[in-house]
Amino acid sequence: MRDPRNIIIRPLLTEKSVAMTSQRKYAFEVALDANKVEIRQAVEALFPEAQVAKVNTMRVEGKRRRLGGYGRRRTGRAEGSTSVWKKAIVTLRAGTIPAFEGL
Repeated sequence: MRDPRNIIIRPLLTEKSVAMTSQRKYAFEVALDANKVEIRQAVEALFPEAQVAKVNTMRVEGKRRRLGGYGRRRTGRAEGSTSVWKKAIVTLRAGTIPAFEGL
């Protein structure tokens, strides 16, 4: 098994994800190549008091961004995009995750 810290990148602490904690749902940014079984094992390894009931994953596409070309010199204008990333919503059967407590 891979290191759980390489699978779970960071918790997503947005207004919507904090509101989901009342339903025992927690959101994480995870590695792009991680599957649901690896995510479940990583959450249970990092947070021993948590028992995972279900894992939902989604791939979040990057947004288009314009770069450069300010002022009179517009020759350097180019388009780029933000990174593609993967989100996992983990539903717990029992326990809590301390990163979301007190928010």
